[in-house]
Amino acid sequence: MPTPPSARRAALRRPAALGSLLATALAAGLLAAPEAASAEGLRIHDIQGTTRISPLAGRQVADVPGVVTGVRAFGSARGFWMQDTHPDRNEATSEGIFVFTGSTSPAVAVGDAVTVSGTVTEYYPGGEAAGLQSVTELTKATWRVASSGNALPAPVRLSPSQIPDRYAPDAHGGSIEKLALRPGTYALDRYESLEGMRVSVQNAPVVGATSPHNELWVTAEPRRNRTGRGGALYGAYRDPNAGRVKVTSLIPFAQRPFPVANVGDELSGTTAGPLDYDNFGGYTLQATELGKLTDRGLKRETTRKQRGDELAVATYNVENLSPKTSQAKFDRLASALVTNLASPDIVALEEVQDDNGVTDNGVVDAGQTLKKLTDAIKAAGGPAYEWRQINPVNDQDGGQPGGNIRTAFLFNPARVSFTDKPGGDSTTAVKAVREGGKAALSASPGRVEPGDAAWANSRKPLAGQFTFRGQRVFVVANHFNSKGGDQGVDSRFQPPARSSEVQRTQQAKIVNAFVKQLLAADRNANVIVAGDLNDYQFSPALKALTAGKVLTDQVARLPRAQRYGYVYQGNSQVLDHILTSSHVRRVDYDIVHVNAEFADQASDHDPQVLRWKP
Repeated sequence: MPTPPSARRAALRRPAALGSLLATALAAGLLAAPEAASAEGLRIHDIQGTTRISPLAGRQVADVPGVVTGVRAFGSARGFWMQDTHPDRNEATSEGIFVFTGSTSPAVAVGDAVTVSGTVTEYYPGGEAAGLQSVTELTKATWRVASSGNALPAPVRLSPSQIPDRYAPDAHGGSIEKLALRPGTYALDRYESLEGMRVSVQNAPVVGATSPHNELWVTAEPRRNRTGRGGALYGAYRDPNAGRVKVTSLIPFAQRPFPVANVGDELSGTTAGPLDYDNFGGYTLQATELGKLTDRGLKRETTRKQRGDELAVATYNVENLSPKTSQAKFDRLASALVTNLASPDIVALEEVQDDNGVTDNGVVDAGQTLKKLTDAIKAAGGPAYEWRQINPVNDQDGGQPGGNIRTAFLFNPARVSFTDKPGGDSTTAVKAVREGGKAALSASPGRVEPGDAAWANSRKPLAGQFTFRGQRVFVVANHFNSKGGDQGVDSRFQPPARSSEVQRTQQAKIVNAFVKQLLAADRNANVIVAGDLNDYQFSPALKALTAGKVLTDQVARLPRAQRYGYVYQGNSQVLDHILTSSHVRRVDYDIVHVNAEFADQASDHDPQVLRWKP
């Protein structure tokens, strides 16, 4: 879920905390007498040092020379970047640094030669507890402008030859801050060695569409892990696509509007500027020069319509949908369901909010939300869908506070029937029973183990019993807990901790056990598990969900370049899944790309559909 722009800007900069003073400095004399050090020519690379933490952290420095390479004159994180025009020969030491001026716009211009005095500070975006790397800065700064209009240092071009294949050193989960930088060995070390310096990308493919915050993602490795539609495929923890770099702009929008790009487009020519680091994506090219947007014409996909003897089951995360959502979004979701997904027979919806959205006044019903959606579907030429859902206990299922998100079913009664059985409510667990010699549900719809601690502050799975052409079909709609709290791939702790996956793995085990109950009642039971599982096909959670070969993850049966339906920080990845029991054969599965790769989205997830011929 995207951060609101106002909150995002406010979070960009908090008061910087001083980094701890390290025992060792570049030279003992520098720490003992900083005034004398400045007279002897203290340079930016002396401040940056050969690790992620400055050897002068917490110290006052004076008269550090450089040329201004970029100015941020907006927001609460104002300041400027400067770079030494006389670098040393150590590739581990950066020649650039950010001078933080708070909410005051600095009275400097690009090309000014300056000498700066201030405090060497290690700033942790998002706070030190967030686990990200720090940015070495000069704070409480004063400066003198010696001359203007000076030539800027040539940018370091980011390219496959510059970026090592190995992403980060392995500290067994510990911090890599004190490790000596090895920019020829690890990609994160390469970026850190360029912190604050001018870098560039040339003819850079866009792998993350322009966001509402005027940022996009490119890759400096055009041939690495590309999807069939131009993205960067995230297919393993060990390979997070090291060439990804976020691009924002220091150019006033009145002078140069930020490009509105989709995945697969290109920033042609040169994009250059200082290399920054923040808590909304890590290493960021703050562009003072933007390449020209080349539109590669990415189109939204449309899947084929199911045949008369095929059951079509879809899943779609509709991203915090409530009656307060704009009608335009309802219409776009409806159009996608009718046109792009060809009116599936059953739809598992995620992130359906209650009837007053985020107003937290005890309302939990979602009838108005679902009526508004089904009305929009009929207006778009779709079927007269009915719905089934169970209201959650107020404020117990996570998501936006007050929103009471839940999963729900839509179904086309002209094609499929729903078996209504009383007894399902927010706290009663549905059970697999044997009825008429076949598996059945004790309640339909029903929630799967809603009282288990694994579902604390998380959505509970919704099970429903359907009939299609005489066949019983059990569908379980899911929305596992989010990845909130996990350390990012660019964390200073390597490998990063994925604490949230513990709960998802527990949730997966519960759903797996429920499927086993159905199969114990009838080994030929037709079970389809669908939804936003918030995890990858190679994750521990998906391994737990498919354990015992009771379910097949259909994602794994797609060609590798098609295994994605969500784009995060330039990585095309899998979060949504449809899984099937062994008796559900002869299936046709499609992830329908209509949202995640586009700057203009109705949701941040792509829907997907499974067609099955009993």
